[in-house]
Order: sequence, then C-alpha cells, then structure tokens
Amino acid sequence: MFKLENTKKLSSIILGFGLSALLASSLVASNEMSVDGAVKYPTKDGKYGPYHVNDQNVKYKNGRKATHNEIERWNVDVRPDGTGLPKYDEKLGEPILDDDGKPAIAEGSVEWGEELYDAQCAMCHGEFGAGGKGYPTLAGGKTKDLVIQRLNPADENPNPDVALKTIGSYWPYASTLWWYIKDSMPFTAPKTLSHSETYAITAFLLYSNGIKVNGKEMDYEFVLNKENFNQIVMPNVNGFYPEVDTKDPHQGPKNMQKLLSDPTIYGKGTRCMSNCIEKQYGKGKTVDDLLLKIKVDLAPTVNQPISVERTWKEPKKEVANGVDPVVAENYATYCSACHANKAIGAPVLGDKDAWASVLEKGIDEVYDNAINGINAMPPKGTAMNLSDDEFKKIVDYIIDQSK
Repeated sequence: MFKLENTKKLSSIILGFGLSALLASSLVASNEMSVDGAVKYPTKDGKYGPYHVNDQNVKYKNGRKATHNEIERWNVDVRPDGTGLPKYDEKLGEPILDDDGKPAIAEGSVEWGEELYDAQCAMCHGEFGAGGKGYPTLAGGKTKDLVIQRLNPADENPNPDVALKTIGSYWPYASTLWWYIKDSMPFTAPKTLSHSETYAITAFLLYSNGIKVNGKEMDYEFVLNKENFNQIVMPNVNGFYPEVDTKDPHQGPKNMQKLLSDPTIYGKGTRCMSNCIEKQYGKGKTVDDLLLKIKVDLAPTVNQPISVERTWKEPKKEVANGVDPVVAENYATYCSACHANKAIGAPVLGDKDAWASVLEKGIDEVYDNAINGINAMPPKGTAMNLSDDEFKKIVDYIIDQSK
C-alpha cells in the first residue's frame, strides 16, 4: 500500500470482508492455524471459515534431484539488501570465464545496457523506456505525483490526472528490477540473459530514470556490479506501508497482520446493502458493466496436461522447410514479442484474415510502414542494425507464414 491516502473521495460501497477478517483473526485457537492475507485463521474439521485446508501429510517421490545448473538457473531471487546478487558472471547456469580462465566478474555499463535494451526491450517498452502499446512505461513520472489517485475507473468522470508509476517514481528497490529482468526478460526468451547483461540493462534503466548511485548521477561509462549496487537508493524507498523489509524476518508478517486486522482501513462510509451498483452507477447497471474482461481465448494454454517432468529443456526453434533460419531468428528476436501475442493488438503470425487486410494497402506500403514504423511499432521493430532489404525478408516471412 502507498502511504499517501486517497483524500479526494471515499467510495460509498464498503466491502464486508474487512470486518470478517478482524472477527476471524480475533479468534483464539490452540490447534492448527491458516494464514490468508497475512491474517491467521483457526482451522476446524479441515476448514477455516468456508474454505477447505489441505492438511494431508503426503511425501512425493516423483522426478529426480535437480542438477546444480538447473538450480542456478532458477535461483535468481534478490533481496532489498542485495542478498542474492551475483559476484561472478554466468549464462544459462554455466560460469563465464575471463581471458585468464578465471571466473569473470559480473558487471555491466550503462552504454552496453542501452545496446542490449534497444535490441531486446525497446520493441515493447519504447526508446528509453518511454512505453509501448500493451507494455508498461519504464521511465518518467515523479514520486511527488503519487498523491494523485485515479479514484474508481468505473466512475462517470474518473480523475484523468493519474500519477505515472515507473521504475524511478514508484519502485522502492532496485533489487526488484535486477531480479525481474533476470527471471522474466526478454519476453521472447526469459532467463537467457547473463548476469552481466542483466546488470547492464538494469544500469541503463536506472540511468534513464535519473537514479543516483552514492549520491552521484550515472553517466554512460558507469558500471554496475554487486559491489556498488547497494549504493542505489530509490526515491520511493519509504513510500510503502507497513514495513515488511525488516531485519527480523518474523516482524514483517506481524506488521502486515496488524494492518490487515485493522477494520478502519477498509473505509468509513455508509454500508450499502442492496442494489448498490445501480445506486452508484445508474439504473440498469450490473457488475458486468464494471468488469474489464480478457478478450483473448486462454483455453489452449490453461488446459495443458499435467506433468511431473521438470527437466530444463532449451526451447526448440523449429524452422519450416525452405525458410532461411537467419530470417526466422530475426523474426523471433525483433518481431515475435508483438506479432506472436494477440493481446498486443498487432496482427499475429498465422492470422490469415488479419494479414490479408494489411496487404490490401499493397506490399510497398507494408514494407514502408515496417521500415519506418507505424502506430506503436517503432522503425524496423528497433532492428536498426538490419538493412532495409534484410528487414523486408522478415516481412515476407511473416506474410508467407500467414497464408
């Protein structure tokens, strides 16, 4: 939660779960307890309240012991105090050696980070983190503007002056940025960046947000590594409550439990008991009018068969017969983040109708838009290292695969 409260408007609808949480947490039980939302609830007959609790003592014997490299590839969490940041470089779980055959120090400069960002990130997040269609803006905004609240977006006239929440204005710790990039980016190939590449992209994004290190502004030559990482203090480091980053690991959950057990944080208005949506938003309005619904069919991915297989497998790069593998690789690197994701809004590879509509403009205009950019698409999808003819081959590849 952000410290600066929404003082402009209190909603007239008060949720009842606040008092329910207080009542449940006030019960004293000497037996089993369940934790939900940082509040402890007593369990009875395998349930707490209306919810079932899995109290089975089952030992699983599926799979095998993870290898060292598999563990290293997944064990990338970093705490706010810098615990977990790597000193030495590695990629895909394998150590990287320097020219003398010794473990290379993990580090990356702002300048290198910009090169990596332009090649692997700008296609979605825009130049210098300025934002792109469907993906968040990473730079800009001011911490002082966080007092501006959107209010309820379902209001007839929601507040249009919304605070811009970015890495520099909102995030309390730089460690979260390093961790997220290392674990989830780039979009098309997560966990493939080396430790040094992750330091470099982190340094560039901090630089783009005007973040200082040890009180000094970063320049292009600045090199980020484990040794100087903790000298970064984010502007909004004290902007969240309750305090969970405590020296005593048990105190953080206690602080959260105390907060969520306080009924006064759930509102102080008059409780509405019937026809609440109509009273606030107009006659005939229902909850369906207030919901933002996902328009993409998720069934093909959520109904995949369950498996106990946990071996790390390199993603297979299948290339159709007669397709230049270099062109296919360029598509995957520069274009797939948008043109393989329906949620972005760009015509996706394989959508015959969408690309037939695009081609109604004529192939020359399609080439021109792809090379010079159109709407949210940057010129050449940020692949400025490719010639016009090389990029046209990517366009031809997409069209051929969409017939």
